[in-house]
Amino acid sequence: MKSLGSRAAGARLERMKASPLWAGDRFQNVHPVLPGLRDPQVKMPSFTDFLCGGEHRVPLAPLPAMDPRDTWARTPGSGLRVTWLGHSTLLLEIDGVRVLTDPVWGPRASPSRYAGPKRFQPVPVPLRKMPPIDLVLVSHDHYDHLDYPTIRELAGVDVPFVTSLGVGAHLEAWGVEARRITELDWWETHRLPGTGLSATAAPSQHFSGRGLKDRNATLWSSFVLRTDRHSVFFSGDTGLTTEYQAIRDQLGPFDLVMLEVGAFHPAWGDIHLGPKNALEALRLLGGGPFLPVHWGTFSLAMHAWDDPAETLLKLAPGMGAQLVMPRLGEAVEPAHAEDVRPWWRGVDQGAPHVAPEPAPAPEVLPKQMPWPID
Repeated sequence: MKSLGSRAAGARLERMKASPLWAGDRFQNVHPVLPGLRDPQVKMPSFTDFLCGGEHRVPLAPLPAMDPRDTWARTPGSGLRVTWLGHSTLLLEIDGVRVLTDPVWGPRASPSRYAGPKRFQPVPVPLRKMPPIDLVLVSHDHYDHLDYPTIRELAGVDVPFVTSLGVGAHLEAWGVEARRITELDWWETHRLPGTGLSATAAPSQHFSGRGLKDRNATLWSSFVLRTDRHSVFFSGDTGLTTEYQAIRDQLGPFDLVMLEVGAFHPAWGDIHLGPKNALEALRLLGGGPFLPVHWGTFSLAMHAWDDPAETLLKLAPGMGAQLVMPRLGEAVEPAHAEDVRPWWRGVDQGAPHVAPEPAPAPEVLPKQMPWPID
């Protein structure tokens, strides 16, 4: 299956082997797992649990969404504007530079068109109608962050990519020219030619892989984007790590912090934040306007679809966190963000019950997927 991607070889592989994060045949997390993140008493969910377990995992009606294209046509007064397009896909406008993060327009977070987690909310703007993009940022190679059909379409556009070590092999296999790809190790920086923007890869506590035989064959990263006027942090996927304090010391403070809050589970609490640990990560990063991502698009764990939002709304005031929680497609400037209005609460009210999509038979599930899948 082409969507599985390609393994690194040659000079790319040699560069990966030179990384201090390379452990003989794969990358590794170097920071010890903090106590209490993973509950050893909780078993890893089975595929049956994942397909059929949990309650209220998808909304009963479409989420409210806006068309941001008229707003995008106007320059943001503060110089910094962000539009959440679903899951971890955002359009960042930073002092005249447009950056697209972890672009996923495909229907499933899966190598198959017929099985795997299905998108329950479309992207507010079709990919072909997006404005010109100056940079595509890809944090790691999981299906809900690196999407084959989306990359195939972007391969036909002359836009540069910045990503983690090894991920470029997938991009090249799908038609992106090598000259357009920059792969970074942690703490390495790429300066986008002709702009004042730099992108720095930074630590995260996660893993990688698109099949059963390529676990940790590519690197995973968070990223910091900087200009002379603004600095923003994008977590990619991660568990809680005190390395965030080092990121703050070396690359902060931040005018916008984007942290993953969904797809959490006590069996994998070391590789995903969830809302509670995201607030602690925000504190370690030194604060700043906080836009939660990695929710509202796919059901990738057993919790209710709106649990991350409700938990954040409850806990954030006690931790002094400034939440920025726009509707899908709502372009906002963090410097002028208004108080959060819980727009998600009206989604299920009065909506007719919709039976969940029947789970596919086990034999049609992809046999080459890591677990958990993100």
